[in-house]
Order: sequence, then C-alpha cells, then structure tokens
Amino acid sequence: MDDPTLPESDTTITGFRQDQDGHWIAELSCGHTQHLRHQPPWQSRAWVLDAEKRQEKIGQSFRCGWCAQRADNDNLVPR
Repeated sequence: MDDPTLPESDTTITGFRQDQDGHWIAELSCGHTQHLRHQPPWQSRAWVLDAEKRQEKIGQSFRCGWCAQRADNDNLVPR
C-alpha cells in the first residue's frame, strides 16, 4: 500500500469488503480493489482487523498498483 516506487494517485479508499476466505479487500475510487491482509511478519496491517480503524481509512488516498501499471483487468469494477 505505501510503496514509494509507485507514482502518486488521486485514488482513495471508498470502502471495504471481505473475500470468501475472510481477507479484507479495499474498494478504491478508481474501480480497482486491493487485498489488505494482516499476516505478520510479511504484511503488518493490524488496523484492517478493527472495524473502527478501517472506517478511518475511508476517503484516504491510496497508491493503486493496477493504475500505476495502467492495468485493464478483471479486478476493475464499474464506478
């Protein structure tokens, strides 16, 4: 999520949902989605497990890797 090698983006987090395995997915204003897992030590995002902290992230900017790659794929959903 905070990869400094990706360009800045106008994308924001618009909401969250869970996949079939219970992992959290951020829904983005660009139409893409991004899994946000808390799997220490590889991915440390304890905040994603807390409903209040997830709510605080809505509206915050997000560097979308798909947009940075100009990806057109099945991960894109209509706005």
